[in-house]
Amino acid sequence: MANIGLPGTSSFVGEFLLMVGCFKLNTASTFFGSTGMIIGGGYALWLLNRVIYGNLKTQYLYNFSDINKRDFFSIFPLIFYTLYLGLYPKIFLSSIHFSVSFLYF
Repeated sequence: MANIGLPGTSSFVGEFLLMVGCFKLNTASTFFGSTGMIIGGGYALWLLNRVIYGNLKTQYLYNFSDINKRDFFSIFPLIFYTLYLGLYPKIFLSSIHFSVSFLYF
């Protein structure tokens, strides 16, 4: 869900900051950019629905198993940091604030 910029994830923070910065310069480009993000999110959900719930052939399900402990512990840090940076982005933004403050338009 971080792929489509779900609120509370790190990609949502990036998209929101991008749109706020673009809005100050040009509102029309912000409108078209945000419309493209909404259409892209809708397409990603449609594609996910087609891939997961498409033509399901049950004879192939026996070759796959559910997630095991190794898979869970390898993907858990990615999920944790995605949600952590989405809910508390200040830890990342404070480190780049000094260099970004020298950018002028």
